[in-house]
Amino acid sequence: MTALELRPAEDCRWDLVALGEVMLRLDPGEGRIATTRTFRIWEGGGEYNVARGLRRCFGLRTGIVTALADNAVGRLVEDLILQGGVEPAHLGWAQFDGVGRSVRNGLNFTERGFGVRSALGVSDRGHTAVSQLRPGDVDWERIFGQEGVRWFHTGGIFCALGDATAQVAREAMDAAQRYGTIVSYDLNYRPSLWKAVGGTTRAAEVNKSLVELVDVLVGNEEDYSASLGFELGSGDDNELLHLDPGAYLDILGNVLAAYPGVAVAAATLRTARTATVNDWGAVCRTHDAASVGPWLENLEILDRVGGGDSFASGLFYGLLTGADLDQSLAYGVAHGALAMTTPGDTSMATLNEVERVARGGAARVVR
Repeated sequence: MTALELRPAEDCRWDLVALGEVMLRLDPGEGRIATTRTFRIWEGGGEYNVARGLRRCFGLRTGIVTALADNAVGRLVEDLILQGGVEPAHLGWAQFDGVGRSVRNGLNFTERGFGVRSALGVSDRGHTAVSQLRPGDVDWERIFGQEGVRWFHTGGIFCALGDATAQVAREAMDAAQRYGTIVSYDLNYRPSLWKAVGGTTRAAEVNKSLVELVDVLVGNEEDYSASLGFELGSGDDNELLHLDPGAYLDILGNVLAAYPGVAVAAATLRTARTATVNDWGAVCRTHDAASVGPWLENLEILDRVGGGDSFASGLFYGLLTGADLDQSLAYGVAHGALAMTTPGDTSMATLNEVERVARGGAARVVR
């Protein structure tokens, strides 16, 4: 049991609404950012990817709260969002000044990595429209009260973007709680977003103030340390933790003890043997149960970006549809693994594929 009391689906327009930035990803394919002459275009963003995965893979009704600069690039991002099946629950359009001095749309240049060469991300997202959201800009009463939302999701990426984004997240969480909406939060620590504004010290300060309002908390094997200050160990001990799910269950137990309002805490675990071969799994805890998900050794990776977001959407799908903790965690591990076998930030998996991998199915040809 997860002790999550979900609003009835028939009373809500949305199964999940996410709050976050949607960027334009420029992907050089098998090439490198610094030497390519062509890019493939995708849309992506930590919080948005969760909503898109729940819509495209799992068939749930999802929306996004975001903002874009009103120019052709912003309209392209909007078109990609609509193609992904995610509805704009709130899409703020900021007036573009012709150059981008005051407001612009975020770009994310990402190369995939191969073998001993790590993946590389170069973000260009200063002064973006969504980073300038302020409390009062979004009609949360309409979204949660009039339209109805079963699950609200945001995370540490959005909260790191601007001076007031964490306040906007808190405003949304407060409204969600008033209407009985489950609140989830992905710690998603990104050093590049926090380094100019206080690093891990500031990240922990912001995240600790928000986790008190969270029902379901997710992160990777490093996020709980960087974002909340829970020690993972050092030196050889830290390396061993990557192979010891029990140690991470202990950490999640400490998180739940420190934040008793959190009903479910989960962590993805990854050992990167090379950029293209990883071991992959996850653990999850509630206040009265613990679960260790499937452990996929030597998982071949095409594009690792978005794997954690797809894990979250698989986990949330299980919890939203009444699956037990073990099954929900298996959905998350399987969906995250499948998302990393295709290019782009977002999932191209199907529910049948997720269920097959979750059951331990082999990769034989399906025909």
